Amino acid sequence: MENFFARVERDHPWPAGREDLHWHLLPPAPVRRALTDRYRPVATLPGMAAVAPEDVHLTVQHAAPLDDYRPGEIDAIRAGVTERARAMDPVEVVLSRPALGTVALECGGHPGEPARQVWRMVCDVHDKVTNGRFPRISASYDPHVTLAYGTSQAPQLNRAAAKALLSDLPGDPVVLRLDTLIMVAQSHDRRHITWRELGSVKLGDA
Repeated sequence: MENFFARVERDHPWPAGREDLHWHLLPPAPVRRALTDRYRPVATLPGMAAVAPEDVHLTVQHAAPLDDYRPGEIDAIRAGVTERARAMDPVEVVLSRPALGTVALECGGHPGEPARQVWRMVCDVHDKVTNGRFPRISASYDPHVTLAYGTSQAPQLNRAAAKALLSDLPGDPVVLRLDTLIMVAQSHDRRHITWRELGSVKLGDA
């Protein structure tokens, strides 16, 4: 598997330790724990860096480095998202069983459009407040949960054996109703992605 962090740094430089602004939707804690426990045998194979239960999330937006925002901009973004989120419904999404992708072990989500509406809203607020100063890192969006990332040791992974192991693990698709957006400062150490919460926003009247 390709090194996830190398890909991120090539597409949008993200040095280890730097905090970037992100928005996430969070599955309930019991779901996060169940997913990480259930698929740990694959997530901890050589070449993989497992995501800790407390760090499992659905990314909505990977924005700019925290230090690049001007005074008041982050507060204005949070206020704008809070205002527009009131008119939106909670996101209902079904997480599929995880699959080995090119850079990670991921649970894809469907339908994508409800989560995509939240992504568009957050990006629009961000662009308005910053006057489009920062490019969008991704031009499209699909909801997913990552359980492990490929590391620089990813070539050690025997993909055929990993897929066989994954096929033997129990677990059905998971139905989620996500009603809370969180703004976080996110960073990585080239193995693990971690984040600290900066604020939370409710979708609709949830």
